[in-house]
Amino acid sequence: MKLILTTDVPGLGAPGEVVEVKDGYGRNFLLPRGLAIPATKGAEKQIATIKRAQLAREIRGVEHANEVKQALEKTGEVVITARTTGDGSKLFGSITTADVAAAIKAAGGPVLDKRIIETDGHIKTVGKHPVTVKLHPGVSATVTLRVAAE
Repeated sequence: MKLILTTDVPGLGAPGEVVEVKDGYGRNFLLPRGLAIPATKGAEKQIATIKRAQLAREIRGVEHANEVKQALEKTGEVVITARTTGDGSKLFGSITTADVAAAIKAAGGPVLDKRIIETDGHIKTVGKHPVTVKLHPGVSATVTLRVAAE
């Protein structure tokens, strides 16, 4: 079975690659989880879209990592509003790294991959929280995340 990977699958390939797998593995694991799509003629456009999105998020070297670090420092404090419980200090659920990446982009910062963002545990309270962005080996940036009540 020929499939096009939509995300990174360890031991199989990277997003946008066309792979040949056994029918059961593709039908029962990769397709239901959204890790791959069937390889058709129309899927070539999707491959191009996946690769463009991957290039936009990729840090291409130390120089590029330093540029992204400077852009993150210029954004200053990033604000996320979230629903809170009755007392107003605890959140319903928690803030994820995907939420942080979207908030940085909305604040005028660079587009970041959620996998390079690290938090100090789960963010489940209102207030300021430090968030570390690992851009490149030896290059990281710290962003202050302020969670406000909705």
